[in-house]
Amino acid sequence: MEVGVFSTQPYDREPLERANRERGHRLSFLEPRLGPDTAELGAQFEAVCVFVNDRLSRPVLERLCAGKTRLVALRCAGFNNVDLAAARELGLTVVRVPAYSPHAVAEHAVGLILMLNRKLHRAYARVREANFSLAGLCGFDLYGRQVGVLGTGAIGAAFCQIMRGFGCTVVAADPLPNPACLELGVQYVSAAELFQSSDIISLHCPLTAETRHIIGAESLPLMKRGVMIINTGRGALIDSSAVVAALKSGHVGYLGIDVYEEEENLFFRDLSSEIVQDDVFMRLLTFPNVVVTAHQGFFTREALANIADTTIANISAFEHGAGELFRVA
Repeated sequence: MEVGVFSTQPYDREPLERANRERGHRLSFLEPRLGPDTAELGAQFEAVCVFVNDRLSRPVLERLCAGKTRLVALRCAGFNNVDLAAARELGLTVVRVPAYSPHAVAEHAVGLILMLNRKLHRAYARVREANFSLAGLCGFDLYGRQVGVLGTGAIGAAFCQIMRGFGCTVVAADPLPNPACLELGVQYVSAAELFQSSDIISLHCPLTAETRHIIGAESLPLMKRGVMIINTGRGALIDSSAVVAALKSGHVGYLGIDVYEEEENLFFRDLSSEIVQDDVFMRLLTFPNVVVTAHQGFFTREALANIADTTIANISAFEHGAGELFRVA
């Protein structure tokens, strides 16, 4: 098939080309994101391969459908950037990569916890300047702390396992309890109870109408003063303005985010010589108790290989009418 690979970064090409060697698809690697301004370009391909910040709204899908496109292949797990109702109406098939490396994202979340708790980002910068003082770097033992996990799919379950290894009590909120988590001793509670009782809260749920801004003006007052919040899921799970206010008041003690609700204009680009126009994001960067990474939780060799293999397999299965596609429900 003729495949337009949008939002291509240098590290995308080699895994996709390797996975495609025996499949024979004609891959065209395109740096721009797929959206209203590039829909005309996308319509030239039988399949479009997209990532987290491509925007496939109804008008974009209509333009794709009016052209040659029959398949939308997401090379990620989330699908909140696609108008699925419109895709169904138009007869477009949408596939995704449901589990590329849950360990990669779970381990990154734990890395954010350790960095914030032990202030490793500040310690590193201090030592580089020959400042060996420990003042202001005191952390706390993770052992015995309560960790709340919102969402216990593959990534959330991997995160639970790691935190249980630290000796933490783990509670979770999910409409579908995961048997693997229950075997680990994870207790399922309501989201409200999780907010009230947890020292650390980590977000691993999908972005839906129900979970949008699940961390916001209503839930933040329920949390312990000094709570640590970690988000490696989707940016809009957190109301950024509300969290800024909670950081200023000291109610939120630590924030670690690998995703941001307006990240599509920031992440995966080098803006070091430009003035960033997002005032809320720039305010977040001023807090010493905030760590931001640019959507790199997935970024391991294993994950890139798995993403490429599943994406190419999805395209091949669609081309040959096979039944093993990872369709989006």
